[in-house]
Order: sequence, then C-alpha cells, then structure tokens
Amino acid sequence: MVPGMTPEASVLIESSRRPVSDLAGRVVLVTGGGRGLGEAICSVLGARGAVVIAADIEHGRALHCATTVSENGGTAEGIGLDVTDVGDVINALAGIVERHGALDAVINNAGVDITKPIDDITVEEFDRVLDVNLRGPFLVAKHAMPLLTQGQGHLVNIVSTASKRAWANASAYHASKWGLLGLSHALHVEGRERGVKVTAIIAGGMRTPFILDRFPDLDAATLQDPRNVANAVAFALTQPEGTVVPELTVIPMQETSWP
Repeated sequence: MVPGMTPEASVLIESSRRPVSDLAGRVVLVTGGGRGLGEAICSVLGARGAVVIAADIEHGRALHCATTVSENGGTAEGIGLDVTDVGDVINALAGIVERHGALDAVINNAGVDITKPIDDITVEEFDRVLDVNLRGPFLVAKHAMPLLTQGQGHLVNIVSTASKRAWANASAYHASKWGLLGLSHALHVEGRERGVKVTAIIAGGMRTPFILDRFPDLDAATLQDPRNVANAVAFALTQPEGTVVPELTVIPMQETSWP
C-alpha cells in the first residue's frame, strides 16, 4: 500500500502500473497477411501470444507467413481469402470460428494500388482498387461484427496518409482510403453499441514491397519499418476494457506526404 492513502486508492494506483493484458490466446484474422505489413502484423501479434490467421489471396504466401510465425514460437495458420468475394469471406470467417471457437479481432490490411493519372487509369482498374481497399473491408466487417467476442472484439482497418492528403496519379487509391477512414469511424459508432472496438490505423510510408516494388528509386531511409506499424496495431488491441483508440497515425520521421 502507498503510505498515506486509503486501500482503495492504493489498489487503483498499483493497478494502473501493471501492463495491459497481452494478446495470449486471442484469435486474430489478418487479411493481406502474406507479406509486407500484413506479415509484420502476424509476426508481432504471434510473438505476443495471439492465435494468428494469416489470410491472403495467394494461399502460398499465407502458408509461408504462418509457418514463419510458428517457427518463432507462435501459433498461426494460413488461409486463402479473396476479400472481394462475399462467399469466400463468409466461409473463411465461419471456418475460423469452427476451428478455434472464437474470433476476437480482425485486421483489414489487404490492399492494392494502381498508380496512373486519371487520363490513363481504366474504369476496370479504378473499380479494382475500390473493390479491394473499400468494399473488401466492408464485406469482412459486415460478416465479422456479429462473430467478434462481445466486450473484447476488435476491428482494425489499415488506412493510409492517403486518407488525409492527396497527390497526383493516385485518384483510385485516395478515393478508397478516404472512404475506408469514413467507414472506420462509422463502424466505431455502431460497434460501441455492441461492445466491439473499431480502430483506423493511418500508416505512413513503409519499407514493404507495396511501395518499394513500384517505386524502386525511392529512398528507403525516408520510410519506416513495417513492424513499427504492427506494434501500433498491437497497442490498439491491448487497450483496457472500456477504452478504444478510434484513430492512430503512425508515420516515419521523414514522411513527405505529411506537413
């Protein structure tokens, strides 16, 4: 007990000093989990005790990610998942609950970009970006919300600085990410009524294939390690009961898309 304090006050202080409960045993689905940020999220959450479901449209990548997590002492499985296919989403979620008995968190991370000016991007390409980046998270959220554990369930949407700023040759990407940020905040309001937390992670540039494969001349020193963003996801997931982080921005110190 702290000298001069009542037992009740002392208990509150000591409780506040204890670390927030970790992720041990929590079943977490990570879409786009086969590489890049998704792979980093699986690695970080797996190391902290979560049961990680790495989902990717390329099943082989998902399996490789799950194997890596398992080899490092975590618990993981890899599944194929096309987030734009409603039947695929429903079946994947039902399978997770059937195999693991619960679904505690979903990380909507799958995403694509087609970098072209408005004159060159086709309608089909524009639709593809919105299909994966916005409709996909909607489908996953719609069918996951009823399954997420009450009072512990958490939905995390990986957004982007592209939801706050704009640059040339990225109209589809900006439209999808501005929309995803709005969807996240709307679901935060709806989730509150059912005990499900919703967080939007606004991630700045990362050293991942998503950026480096398309912009090989970019100075990687201006980008951040994707594990830093993955740790931010873990931070959001481990907030105490009764507290939620609706929006969290994580950018490299040299982020050029931010003031």
